Amino acid sequence: MKRKKCTAIVLAAGQGKRMGSKIQKQFLEICGKPVLYYALAAFQDSPLIDSMILVTGAAEIPFVQKEIAEKYSFNKVRAVVEGGAERYASVWKGLQALEKSLSEEEKEGYVFIHDGVRPFIHEEILSRAFDAVKKYHACAVGMPSKDTVKLADEDGFVDMTPDRRLVWSIQTPQVFDFRLAYQAYAELEKSGRSDVTDDAMIVEAFTDTKVRLVEGSYENIKITTPEDLRIAEAFLKRY
Repeated sequence: MKRKKCTAIVLAAGQGKRMGSKIQKQFLEICGKPVLYYALAAFQDSPLIDSMILVTGAAEIPFVQKEIAEKYSFNKVRAVVEGGAERYASVWKGLQALEKSLSEEEKEGYVFIHDGVRPFIHEEILSRAFDAVKKYHACAVGMPSKDTVKLADEDGFVDMTPDRRLVWSIQTPQVFDFRLAYQAYAELEKSGRSDVTDDAMIVEAFTDTKVRLVEGSYENIKITTPEDLRIAEAFLKRY
């Protein structure tokens, strides 16, 4: 059976205010290469991924095209498009750009939505997610929580303690049938809601499809603070 097409939407439009740097966190360097490079390299090298859409700030589009996509020969990059004010708006712009560029056959495929500041995805993660999306139509990469989690009330007191066995820390990529993701985001756009934090939440809210959790990696960290950069460098230096 012919494999359905897979496209990655890679988000690189964040401002990175918690990093405390004038340079956006996706463009900071780890071991001589931009943070964004590592996620793109994983998708470029993966036999599962056929193409990529990069989403970045309007002012950064020329830089991303020349200094990242072209410089590192990421020839799977189909387009570099302008993002939105919030993450979900950037994903929607990526989905719209993708919808315009896909053939009807390709629209039957899958979309991998990934934060460009998560540099440590690898083929095993992508393969597990691919297997899950084929079966369940929607999946999110994550890991079981190592810590006990408390839910607080509005006054900062413990409201409840969920069973740790059922608590996951969610990562990316989050992977969906393309048409399913497009439908969910179109409904979000019409709803005017802005209280959404990830793609799985949107699919949960606007479709009847349940999202399967798929094991990622405890090293699949999101680069958010200067401490994360030091951790990332330590990971890279091990290899």
